[in-house]
Amino acid sequence: MSHQDRAPAQPLAGGQVIVAAVILALANFTVVLDTTIANVSVPHIAGALAVSPSQGTWVITSYSVAEAITVPLTGWLVQRFGGVKVFVAAILGFGAFSMLCGLAPSFSTLVAFRVLQGFCGGPIMPTSQTLLLSIFPKERSGQAIGLWSMTTVVGPIAGPLLGGTISDNIGWSWIFFINVPVALGVALGAWTMLRAHETSTRRVPVDYVGLGLLVLWVGSLQIMLDRGKELEWFASTTIVGLAILAAIGFISFLIWELTSDNPIVNLRVFRHRGFVVGVMIISLTFGTFFSTVVLIPLWLQTSIGYTATWAGYAAAFNGVLAVVMSPVVGRFIGRVDPRLMLAFGVCGLGAVAFWRSNFTTDVTFWGVALTFLAQGFFLPFFFVTATSLTLSSVLPEETASAAGLQNFLRTSGAAFATSIMTTAWDNIATEKRSLLVGHLNGVAQTSDAMIARGLTHDQAIGQIDRLVQQQATMLATDHLLLVGSVLFALAASLAWLAPRPKRAPAAGGGGH
Repeated sequence: MSHQDRAPAQPLAGGQVIVAAVILALANFTVVLDTTIANVSVPHIAGALAVSPSQGTWVITSYSVAEAITVPLTGWLVQRFGGVKVFVAAILGFGAFSMLCGLAPSFSTLVAFRVLQGFCGGPIMPTSQTLLLSIFPKERSGQAIGLWSMTTVVGPIAGPLLGGTISDNIGWSWIFFINVPVALGVALGAWTMLRAHETSTRRVPVDYVGLGLLVLWVGSLQIMLDRGKELEWFASTTIVGLAILAAIGFISFLIWELTSDNPIVNLRVFRHRGFVVGVMIISLTFGTFFSTVVLIPLWLQTSIGYTATWAGYAAAFNGVLAVVMSPVVGRFIGRVDPRLMLAFGVCGLGAVAFWRSNFTTDVTFWGVALTFLAQGFFLPFFFVTATSLTLSSVLPEETASAAGLQNFLRTSGAAFATSIMTTAWDNIATEKRSLLVGHLNGVAQTSDAMIARGLTHDQAIGQIDRLVQQQATMLATDHLLLVGSVLFALAASLAWLAPRPKRAPAAGGGGH
């Protein structure tokens, strides 16, 4: 096994560290942005490419799953090729497939290019994180984590705003085209500033079996969740087959990776209790948060009559206090017990979800926007402290592996939660509609009154039907938001299972 040893990367100084940090943060922001930029654009994409809105959500989940699959491979890639080379190659590939997404002539082609875009986007998150930690002095590692977490917080929030504005005013293709100049600029800047700080590399065998099992179980599970409702779940042999494949693939993956000499994913970091608790909280909290980021714009557009732009405007208020609070929270890392900060942030998210569970169909724009504003205040307490708690719980040489696994569980959790949420939303709305129809009174008198005002009989019945559907959808939305508040409360309670960290997170050595 040959090695290519390099001196440890030295922190940058002065203006250089600021410029390099902005470049790395911008890359992470762009990749995370693409997890949600299509959320409010789904109706546009579905209409343009002749598919249903539920199928249109595959544009979101296909990207998230592909990204999740390649994230834990980052440790191996960094060891084999070097962190800077992996980062630059990934951002260039991301830009190229973004261009192809915008040019896609059919929905199946778009989903295929989104998968490839996600494959390239996956390594960008952990490499940007570990490179940030390597260029910042150790005593400022909390600020590095704060900056990285801020882009992770703001990305999903800015996505609906940009996606809505671009889709309504220019065209959905441009939500992908805007990535191209950013990717080129980031790649040039990173190569210019960071290539002298390349990490050590060594030749390690490729764990093809582990990679294949990872793709098998994650892909099978996601396809099962995406197509479950369409195929009537376990009444379908396809869904049953996918469930069996996912279960066997997952168990086989665990056994293989824990016994392999060179695993593609280093599951041994799970021996650290703080890491286990941290990723549990991150997966549960981010999955719940992300699914509401998808749910609320969909509800606003399909039921309340918002355009994609105005749904994006409402969601954009999430970013106001998130941007303000991220560096503030970063400065408290190492000074205040992160478990207390984490529990406070996640409880706050739960309080906002409970607030939203009382929405009605006549809620105003500001009634929705204020909940996003409040949510933005609490998000950094979750993101910054959960990331710090997780990475500070592992050994310095395990940081890259831990960052990869953390991001894998976060993004796959988001994809799974979104599929579950959209299915549950449809099912609950159908149930509520049946209940409402059974309790309707005076339908004949109401329709007669509408006909007297000039509507035809079909128009009057159609208007009543739309009102019933709107109320059923509202009840389903409130129900899921209430469930979300319970899940947030559960996640917050887990924080106290972690030991208090004794050190700040360190830069990774590219281990896997």
